Amino acid sequence: MYGTETRKSELAAALSIMELIFHGAVRSVRRGHSNAIVGLLTNIMQTLIFLGVFYIMYSVLGLRGNAIRGDFMVYLMSGIFLFMTNTKTMSAIVGAEGPTSAMMLHAPMNTTIAIGSAALAALYTQALSIIVIVGVYKLGWGEIHIEDPISLLGMFLLAWVSGLSVGLVVLAMRPWWPGFVSIASMLYSRANMVASGKMFVANMLTPKMLALFSWNPLFHIIDQARGFAFINYSPHYSSVTYPVIVTGVLLIIGLMGEFFTRKHASVSWSAGK
Repeated sequence: MYGTETRKSELAAALSIMELIFHGAVRSVRRGHSNAIVGLLTNIMQTLIFLGVFYIMYSVLGLRGNAIRGDFMVYLMSGIFLFMTNTKTMSAIVGAEGPTSAMMLHAPMNTTIAIGSAALAALYTQALSIIVIVGVYKLGWGEIHIEDPISLLGMFLLAWVSGLSVGLVVLAMRPWWPGFVSIASMLYSRANMVASGKMFVANMLTPKMLALFSWNPLFHIIDQARGFAFINYSPHYSSVTYPVIVTGVLLIIGLMGEFFTRKHASVSWSAGK
């Protein structure tokens, strides 16, 4: 009935939060299906379908000559993997529990843990899917050569953080404009099907076409990733700096918006009832 509250050290508090994020990530991975393996296989199948569709499209339309000289499957995978990581992370963050969720009633649960869990679950699922697909391709079709694998891994993480930052901004708006947020997140995913640049490289675009895509941080991330993957491609019209700056700005805006929403959501919703 009575208990004494003990003060935790900063290290113990940090470890406790990390443990909660880990358990929340496990719950997020299993949310789509009770069996985590089935959920992972579903994500792998979605990625393989994308690869198959684009492979057939390039072959039928005769567009393989427009790709970078080298392993064509590496060209496809470098674009689709980063696109899927960015989009899936954004969707996971938008779907995380907000300040009005019933889960927030259970201490010490809070929105920070919910967001961290969703982001970690998306990263785990995408990373494991990529490892499985690349491993099977390597075993079945031979060696895969990546010119700068460390920098390519950095682009994968940047695509993940970029999706997290966009999702955080949308999540902060979700309690206020749920209808708009649903449409906006869907439009973002659909627009990135083309605007991400996974089907072409920046060096092959005309200045007018380049202006239509250079606003998108994911376009720069994918183009730079292909520069790190292929020895004979040097991106001239994209940069790493731009997506880093945009991602940082969106993270700050998203954190500020989420803090404001968390402080005022309960007041505004109760006032409306």
